[in-house]
Amino acid sequence: MIYLDNAATSYPKPESVINAMVYAQKYVGANAGRGGHRMTARAGEMVYSARDKAGNMFNCESERVIFTCNCTASLNTAIKGTVQKGDHVIVSCLEHNSVLRPVHYLAEKGIITYSVAEVDPLSEEKTVRNFISLIKNNTVVVICTMVSNVFGTVLPTEKLGAELAKRGITFIVDAAQSAGTYRIDMKRMNIDILCVPGHKGLFGPMGTGMVLIGDEADVAPLCQGGTGSFSMSASQPDVYPDKLESGTVNLPGIWGLKKGMDYISSVGGEEAIHRKEAYLCKILREDLSVIRGVELYGNIAGKNPAPLVALNLKNLHSERVADMLNDKNIAVRAGYHCAYLSHHTCGTENSGVLRVSPGWFNTKKDIKNFVFSLNKIAKRDNL
Repeated sequence: MIYLDNAATSYPKPESVINAMVYAQKYVGANAGRGGHRMTARAGEMVYSARDKAGNMFNCESERVIFTCNCTASLNTAIKGTVQKGDHVIVSCLEHNSVLRPVHYLAEKGIITYSVAEVDPLSEEKTVRNFISLIKNNTVVVICTMVSNVFGTVLPTEKLGAELAKRGITFIVDAAQSAGTYRIDMKRMNIDILCVPGHKGLFGPMGTGMVLIGDEADVAPLCQGGTGSFSMSASQPDVYPDKLESGTVNLPGIWGLKKGMDYISSVGGEEAIHRKEAYLCKILREDLSVIRGVELYGNIAGKNPAPLVALNLKNLHSERVADMLNDKNIAVRAGYHCAYLSHHTCGTENSGVLRVSPGWFNTKKDIKNFVFSLNKIAKRDNL
């Protein structure tokens, strides 16, 4: 199988990640923070080590790194934990449903109102102005993806963060398609809350995610329960990470995630990964540009284009093309990618798009094989 669906989840995982999960299950089976024996102490050390690694990676205090089950859970925690009745929220027109649906749900319940800012792929300044123009007296939160999961559009996160910091508005960033591929410094970029999946660019296992909370931000818990601390109090602890981490944590997943982050460091960091993936996408775009019937989407004029290519073949639905590629043992993603706003914005709500997302373990040969197979499909259908 030629796997080109790394925007959905990275594959394969480094051997170190797999071995770490086996180690945690086989040799450290205790519940972190629940007991005083040697094994639970070791479990606690492993969780803290992963927390510390993430804190260093994203420039966030370690105790403010909260483990979740995925980026969707992180975004729900961040959004629902920062707004109150009567607040106004702004999102971008390229948001994933993990942002849109919780925001829309809160609006339907009459708790908040929200506005959608248009993204201009050719002008970062205009995009920032579009966000700022929507600010009202009761605007408390702006939520923005760093990279569109459909078209690979890179949003001006740092510039927007600087403007929001001047106005005291909480900035929540969805790093689903950027963590592990771009260097993210929360303090330098004025990101108050960063939501991250563990299983994509960080090479961790599925079922892992993080929400990282900046020094000036505060998030109310979505759920309450046992934390292994303050057990004689009926109130939820008000200290991080206990405040937001009720119940048993996913030790095998967290330890695997730690080794995934270590792997990134071992190969030269986010810059090295981005450089390789962007190179593969450059070859892909060049080869696709000469195939008759191919329509490419997204702006790639920026200095750091996302390693993601969205396309369609004329007169063929994206899902049909993906099925034909699957028959040739090539895995890509087609359809709507859980991103209604993106397709509505770009006019692809009827066809969806074919998304090709090379990863660190892909090769130039993989790209050439994909292009060869797509070209055969295009010729067969006389596009």
